Amino acid sequence: MKNNNLLLWFLLFGLQLTAQNTTNDFNVDTNSLAVAGYDVVSYFNDQKAVKGSPAYTAQVAGITYWFANEKHQQDFLKNSSYYQPQYGGWCAYAVGKTGEKVEVDPKTFKIINNKLYLFYNKYLTNTLKLWNKEEATLLPQADKNWKKIIQK
Repeated sequence: MKNNNLLLWFLLFGLQLTAQNTTNDFNVDTNSLAVAGYDVVSYFNDQKAVKGSPAYTAQVAGITYWFANEKHQQDFLKNSSYYQPQYGGWCAYAVGKTGEKVEVDPKTFKIINNKLYLFYNKYLTNTLKLWNKEEATLLPQADKNWKKIIQK
């Protein structure tokens, strides 16, 4: 009986660790909210960053997304992988340049080949401007670096 309890404890603890690790590579807040609550569909449909509402939510792999309206929520639910930001929502420039996960300003973004990229923009440093100067080399490097990051 004692061994069964120990085994059960390890299984439950292991499942808890697995559940926690599903969001480790993603830029989410303490409530697993992605993109600081910005509506990821608005980047594509409206070409601007629009704050979402907790009235319209969806969850994918333990990550919560907010939307500005029900239509955006439904669009996301039909094809969530299309709308999710690249590199887990971390700064694309930092992932490409140094392979590091750096916070973003959700209002600083770019759509490239129907994919959403987010960038750091604080303290007089707008990495989108830097990205634009080196995009041809940074984009493939960021893809390589991201594969290494998620394999850790």
